[in-house]
Amino acid sequence: MAAGASGDLSSPLPIGLGRFGRSLSLAGLKRMKIDMDYLERVLLELLAIASPSGRTDHAQQYVGDRLRDLGIEFEVTRRGAINAMLEGATAGVDRAIVVHVDTIGMLVKRLKENGRLEVVPVGTWSARFAEGASVKIFVDDLEHVYTGTVLPLKASGHRYNEEVDTQGVGWQHVEVRVDEPVDTAEGLAALGIQIGDFVAVDPQPMVTPSGYVRSRHLDDKAGVAAALAAFKAVKESGVALPVAAHLLVTITEEIGHGASHGLDQDVAETVSIDNAVVAPGQTSREDTINITMGDGTGPFDYHLTRRLLSICKTYDLPHRRDLFDHYRSDLAAALEAGAATRTALIGFGVDASHGYERTHLDGLRRLAELITLYLQSTLTFHDWDRNPGDLRDWPTTLVQPADELGPR
Repeated sequence: MAAGASGDLSSPLPIGLGRFGRSLSLAGLKRMKIDMDYLERVLLELLAIASPSGRTDHAQQYVGDRLRDLGIEFEVTRRGAINAMLEGATAGVDRAIVVHVDTIGMLVKRLKENGRLEVVPVGTWSARFAEGASVKIFVDDLEHVYTGTVLPLKASGHRYNEEVDTQGVGWQHVEVRVDEPVDTAEGLAALGIQIGDFVAVDPQPMVTPSGYVRSRHLDDKAGVAAALAAFKAVKESGVALPVAAHLLVTITEEIGHGASHGLDQDVAETVSIDNAVVAPGQTSREDTINITMGDGTGPFDYHLTRRLLSICKTYDLPHRRDLFDHYRSDLAAALEAGAATRTALIGFGVDASHGYERTHLDGLRRLAELITLYLQSTLTFHDWDRNPGDLRDWPTTLVQPADELGPR
């Protein structure tokens, strides 16, 4: 489509191109090698740090240490989110990559008379995937961390036989067995366990010779590792970025708050890295980039998602388009908080999300490669974002044409 300007409704050219024209070409971006040893090491070290939503300080200290190692400056918000930044050539307009370090988990609801713990979920996940999980119980006395196991109320096959299979599934049907000689509520209290203490599921990670990563909490620690590996590659390359690139690491995504703060008004585009759903009826794969066209809150930005798809096509990055019904991300919280930013979500494929998760190193590598290319590219509507003009100059007609007959 021609990029000529016209304010004349009688012109055969689409209106809205004006002084802004097309977004600049995607050609000539530098392909960067991702340090996969670094990505895998960061992932495994981060997985080893328990960080259910509400208890994320240790994980954020780890992320901060990695950013310092890379020489990337960052700030910390009042609530503990991290906002790191690579400088860009153009002032007054930025972009952001968003990941979250918090995970699903549990809270102690009641000290039971049998010496076990009633728990409630932190985040949205099924008790079906809690059954049999090894856990850590964090009490206020930092000198003590207790271990335990989440068990169904009827846990012994030799005692209950078929009742083990017929009992209900839900948080009211499970309890935590604490690995201490205790069989009363008073005994639990004597250990220092209290209502509201955090219970974290042990990740038990494994990296297979074939490149699969099997672990709890890949959502979104794999995304954090991929983002840090991408920013490492960009930083070490010395490539000049067209605009500043933020890395926002949030701490409450799993409970719905996510990126509700931390993005400033200069951020024109925000791309979230999170899990992509690998399941029947979905197109996402563990070994590809997965571009999410929409989720449970609605479609993502038309223009930015297609910009990312164009980068994948231009640079032969294997990718899929997908849409998730029962899904919410950092981006929903950002938009609900009033962020004036275009949004897109890219995902690493996760099988059995919020359960016994699995992804693949190839997918994480390709995702990091996409981020390095995206950060080098211009904003989708670079000139417009720097200096928004009249509606008739609104550049979206490049992809949603309009003329005297109106948009189509």
